[in-house]
Amino acid sequence: MKRDKIIIGISQGDINGIGYEVIIKTLMEPRILEMCTPIVYGSPKVAAYHKKALNIETFNFNHIRTASEADSRKANIINCIDDNIRVELGKSSEMAGEASYMALEKAVEDLKNGEIDALITAPINKDNIQSDKFNFPGHTEYLAEQFNARDFVMLMVSESMKVGVVVGHVPLSEVSSKITKGAILNKLRIINQSLEKDFFVKRPRIAVLGLNPHAGDNGLLGKEELDIIIPAIQRAKDEGIIAVGPYPADGFFGSGDFVKFDAILAMYHDQGLIPFKMASFDRGVNFTAGLPIIRTSPAHGTAFDIAGEDKASPDSFREALYLAIDIHKNRTLYKEITKNPLKKYEINQGQVDESIDFEAIEEGI
Repeated sequence: MKRDKIIIGISQGDINGIGYEVIIKTLMEPRILEMCTPIVYGSPKVAAYHKKALNIETFNFNHIRTASEADSRKANIINCIDDNIRVELGKSSEMAGEASYMALEKAVEDLKNGEIDALITAPINKDNIQSDKFNFPGHTEYLAEQFNARDFVMLMVSESMKVGVVVGHVPLSEVSSKITKGAILNKLRIINQSLEKDFFVKRPRIAVLGLNPHAGDNGLLGKEELDIIIPAIQRAKDEGIIAVGPYPADGFFGSGDFVKFDAILAMYHDQGLIPFKMASFDRGVNFTAGLPIIRTSPAHGTAFDIAGEDKASPDSFREALYLAIDIHKNRTLYKEITKNPLKKYEINQGQVDESIDFEAIEEGI
């Protein structure tokens, strides 16, 4: 079904955190409704509680039962949880974890059925959401299973850099054992494809960081660079991927070399996310590359310490919404220009139609 505007699903996240605050502050901006039709999967009752706590009187949700009822002129909300839910600002509770999961489950169901075009996930508490239905380190791994994605990359995105990691939500003690040639190569393939398809970057350049201090110092401080990382980079180059490295992480970020690349592949979570969040905490976005669907989220967490105090900035959530819209447009265009490109040629008595945009076609091949 052709739509005039992209339909963005938003899962409420933890009801005791800042999720509703950043959602409401974002959707209060009139220009948002010019760009998309938002549907929050959550609770009108919880939303009203947060509005009152924040003293917001000029904004209201349109209550709907299904995504098909969404009003493109309004911010919509679907009730996914029991009305007996209790909000306890700043506290982690089992009830809040269950509410997070129920909203996420319904949003994913509609995403699978094509009722929404993309999903933005407000922050969850990774501890209280755990149950027999949700046994994952976070959203990323849950969504990968739901959409049968064997390989994916948690890609942190901002105006200044894009950072992916080989090893994500695992204990630091297990990182080295999970750094393999295959894992690095798979991440490079996904990032390269995502840069081309989702961000429209032609022949992207990807920097690869080392695992050890000084990238191993030629084996003095560790052998992973020589035995694993460099061979994986060479294999990627053989496949036509422009991968460069390995770089010592501290010098790479400290010198500003990151601006020379379209993306960076770090070896583990904190190696990549600490510099990213130092530079882009307020406006950074978490995008899951490699999924057949579009999912983004703000770079911050539940921020229980400031919940309900009107201190949370909506900038990161707003950027997550913008990025979801942009990626949807880019994927649509990419699919169009790479679909049977030769059919766009019209040959008349040996002459090629000069109205054809060959440059656009070439970029899509």
